Amino acid sequence: MNSPATEANRPAADFRVVLAIVSVGVLLSSLDLFIVNVALPDMAADFAGAKLSGLSWVLNAYAIVFAALLVPAGRLGDRSSIRTTFLLGLAVFVIGSALCTTAWDVGSLVVFRVIQAVGGALLTPASLGLVLAASPPQRRAAAVRLWVAFGGLGAALGPVLGGILVEFGWRWVFLVNVPIGLVAVVVGLRMLPDPPGDGGRLPDLLGAALLVGTIATFVLALVKGQDWGWSATGVLAAFAAAAILAIAFVVSSARHHSPVVDPALLRAPNFALMTGNAVFFNVAFGAMLLSAVLWAQNVWDWSALRTGLAIAPGPLMVPVVAILAGRLIGRIGAGPVIAAGGIVFAAGMLWWAQAITLQPDYVGGLLGGMVVSGIGVGLTLPTAFAAGTSGLPPHRFATGSAVLSMARQIGLAVGVAVLVAVLGSPVGPAATLDAFRRGWYATAAVAALAGLVGMAARMPGSAAAQPDPVTEPAAT
Repeated sequence: MNSPATEANRPAADFRVVLAIVSVGVLLSSLDLFIVNVALPDMAADFAGAKLSGLSWVLNAYAIVFAALLVPAGRLGDRSSIRTTFLLGLAVFVIGSALCTTAWDVGSLVVFRVIQAVGGALLTPASLGLVLAASPPQRRAAAVRLWVAFGGLGAALGPVLGGILVEFGWRWVFLVNVPIGLVAVVVGLRMLPDPPGDGGRLPDLLGAALLVGTIATFVLALVKGQDWGWSATGVLAAFAAAAILAIAFVVSSARHHSPVVDPALLRAPNFALMTGNAVFFNVAFGAMLLSAVLWAQNVWDWSALRTGLAIAPGPLMVPVVAILAGRLIGRIGAGPVIAAGGIVFAAGMLWWAQAITLQPDYVGGLLGGMVVSGIGVGLTLPTAFAAGTSGLPPHRFATGSAVLSMARQIGLAVGVAVLVAVLGSPVGPAATLDAFRRGWYATAAVAALAGLVGMAARMPGSAAAQPDPVTEPAAT
């Protein structure tokens, strides 16, 4: 029999093991949201005749399917086994990655990216469910911030690693996932805990399909607005289809016994607020990241590797700030920290709008805004996830985290589409600079709105009166 001291230490040991394993899956799925951006020009060269507008679906298909399947995947983990769901998702993701390396045209690559997205959707909510289940209650907020920080690390490494791998060929962008993922699957089979599921019903699969259609048609309308004309029949039809599908999604969710978004989740403390914050803030984040890549590569003519290195300092701020934010949460509460993050992020976009010029100036232009916006991300994303999940019952960890992750991915997809719509097709350097400035001003406004939405968040149990487990020892 284990001694009382050994039993007391077991949760911490389990937590470290679980975090180490699931962080691999989180890092890989997050990495693939950002690593492909810098490889698109090389893909276009390899697939003769492929246009960038077609290749953009290599990004969009992943983001949209990933977003729409997160909640059903989270519910699957809650009802059966989050361990099995995580390992299955990681295995599917590895298979999809391997298939992407064999793609012979844009269409096949998009199909294989969808397989990747299915795996990523399965593993992401289950990974947080495993971390929360292995964490004692007083450490769950800190565990969530660490989990989100790994996603931020993926955002930081994505452009850099993508730039390096593209030097050997764009297929290496996907091949790198295979050995890492296989090792994580083998170790996870032996080491991950297996909390029991609640055995409930499956979610509304028709609703999930309707959600895919809603996002896809809305994004299509935004992206094609400039090319086809905002009053063109195709654009208006896409907007109309998005509206009809959205209404059908709401009706299906209202009638189904297990809807994609459970109304009970929306009644949990902070959950509805943090879902809204996730959408708005990630609209800004998606637009920011794409604008930086487009500006550096298309206007300043930087290489993929140089662009990735230039972007990295911002996302690298996220895990550092996420940990330090624990002290602020303990003193002033979650809401003000989230609001401050939105304002700081907006300041980074205003920096770009004022400081960036047609002449390359990394230190005075791109770097400053990137670092400032990275601080904003570190303040907002981990804190908002912690606030949104802290009031959930244990049997809804995976589903609740899936809804918040879904909101993030929807925001990213819409943010990319909005930026494309705002930029349009400028002709000449001066018009290009004006278009990007409009994009940065719009991004700043959305980030500030996200901060306003998050202002009212409060940690259950008055977090301001409790020490943060990351920066202060828990009471014994």
